[in-house]
Amino acid sequence: MIKTPAEIWKDTIVQFRKKCQSILELSSSIRYVGVVNAYGRTLTGIVRPDVKPLLKAEQVKNEFFIISTLMTLRKDTEIAVGKLEYVLLQHQKVSIAIFQKNDITYYISIDRKTKEIENIIMLIKKVI
Repeated sequence: MIKTPAEIWKDTIVQFRKKCQSILELSSSIRYVGVVNAYGRTLTGIVRPDVKPLLKAEQVKNEFFIISTLMTLRKDTEIAVGKLEYVLLQHQKVSIAIFQKNDITYYISIDRKTKEIENIIMLIKKVI
């Protein structure tokens, strides 16, 4: 049986969701894992159950739009400077690790108090 485009898309989202769940399980310091497309739309995302989100819905939309724009514009410099491994944004309350693979952006919020950010990033790279 041939799958319809809608079924293929649904399967793709399920795969992204499984990856998000795998990343969330890497460390209790990971607060949120989401997958964003090139236009800043959330394809899937998981907030750790015991965590209160820091951003409101409109702030999240704006954040993802900014990140997707940044990642899209960075593509032009890839030939000159090499492939982007990840972006790490350090805030007072959280660190944001951003990875890109095949025009899909993984947005991961990590508790700033953790001492193991480097280790978490290495583990995430293996999952992605």
